[in-house]
Amino acid sequence: MNKKRMNVLIVEDEQLAQEYLINLLGDSGIDLTIIGSCNSLKSAIQWFCNNEEPDLVFMDIDLGDGLCFEIFDVVDLNCPIIFTTAYDEYAIQAFKVNSIDYLLKPISFTDLLRALSKFSSLTAKRHQKPQVAEVAKVFSEKYKSRFIIKVGQHIKSLPSEEIMYFSSRDKATYVTGKDHRSYLIEYSLDRLESIMDPVQFFRINRKYIIHFKSIKDIISYSGSRLKVFLIENQEEDIVVSRDRVNDFKRWLDR
Repeated sequence: MNKKRMNVLIVEDEQLAQEYLINLLGDSGIDLTIIGSCNSLKSAIQWFCNNEEPDLVFMDIDLGDGLCFEIFDVVDLNCPIIFTTAYDEYAIQAFKVNSIDYLLKPISFTDLLRALSKFSSLTAKRHQKPQVAEVAKVFSEKYKSRFIIKVGQHIKSLPSEEIMYFSSRDKATYVTGKDHRSYLIEYSLDRLESIMDPVQFFRINRKYIIHFKSIKDIISYSGSRLKVFLIENQEEDIVVSRDRVNDFKRWLDR
C-alpha cells in the first residue's frame, strides 16, 4: 500500500524565507506536497476557514499584520504546527497551542530534520495526527527539573518543585527556594522562561518568574495592572506587566 503524501501549509510573510523553507523541505527527502502558502494573518484565517486542515503547518509567528496566535482566537485548529521565528520570546505561547517544535531563523537543515522526525514519531504511534496530550508530553520532557546551587563550600541540588520564584537584580539572576534563601544561578530570565514548566511558572514582568504556589495574594493595581504578593516577604512592589495581565489571568485559571 502506498503511503499517503503529507500535505503541508506554509504561513510566512517574507517571500525569501518562504522560498528558503520550501527548498529545505524539498531536500528533506520527505514525501510531501506544499498545498498552499499564506503571507499574512488575514490570509491564513481565510485559508483555514475555507479548506480542510493540512497534515502539518509551518507557521511564522510575527506576521506583517499581527502575531499568528490571533489565528487560534478565530479558528479551531487541531493540526500540528512547527513554529518558525527570528525571536525566542514566544516559546511559551507556542507551547499552549498545537506545537510540534519551535525553530529559530535562519532555520538550519539539521533542526528542520529533527522537527520532522519528531512529527513523524508522534504520528507513527497511532497513524493519526498527534493528540495534544502527546505533544505536551514531548515538550514536558524538556523542562528543567533541578538546579545545582552553591551554598558556601557545599554544592546542592534544588528541585523545581521547591522553587518559589526567579528574580533578576544588578544584572544577575537568583532563584529563591522554600527555605527563603536566594541563590545565584547562571541563567537569564529569558532562558528560564523557555525551560521551566509553563503550567507551574509564569513570567509576570521583566524581573520575576514566579511559581504558582508562591502566590499569597493578588490585588488590582493602577492602569489595569495587578500587584502580586508572594509568600516570601518582599520589600519592593511586584506588579504584573500590563501586556501580561490577560495571559496571567488565563494561567491562574487553567
